[in-house]
Amino acid sequence: MREIKVVPYKTEWQNQYEIEKRLLEAIFGAEILSIHHIGSTSVPGLAAKPIIDILVEVKQISLIHTYNNEMVKMGYECKGENGIEGRRYFQKGGEDRTHHVHMYEQDHSEVDRHLRFRDYLRKHPDEAWEYACLKQELAKKYQYSPAEYVEGKTSFIQMIDQKALRK
Repeated sequence: MREIKVVPYKTEWQNQYEIEKRLLEAIFGAEILSIHHIGSTSVPGLAAKPIIDILVEVKQISLIHTYNNEMVKMGYECKGENGIEGRRYFQKGGEDRTHHVHMYEQDHSEVDRHLRFRDYLRKHPDEAWEYACLKQELAKKYQYSPAEYVEGKTSFIQMIDQKALRK
């Protein structure tokens, strides 16, 4: 059973992202348009689950499955769309996940949403702190219930998404 752990921000998360970014670039090459560090580990000072979230914008999402064998060799589990139409999702680390890769075709709405959310929290440390406190509280309450942990964050995330749209 997977345990939810929210830990204080670690400066090495940026380095972990950079290492993985280079590995992804080596696999997908010219198919990649851009790669971004997203999620809580991309916001300096924000407590987070120690999982590096990476957003990759690609030319043609329909070709991504042809790279699945290389991703498996790199330790990833290929999850297909995993509930979000137009996404290709990969997890690394099994029950002790270390990385999530979210791939979208250029101009997919989720790309902008993820980047706006990240950028908003980077510019608003008080709200980032509020988000960290909420996540720590939810991690204690739902330590072995990932679905309830995620559900507990939903309204806060939606609020930040709305604020980020107005900025």
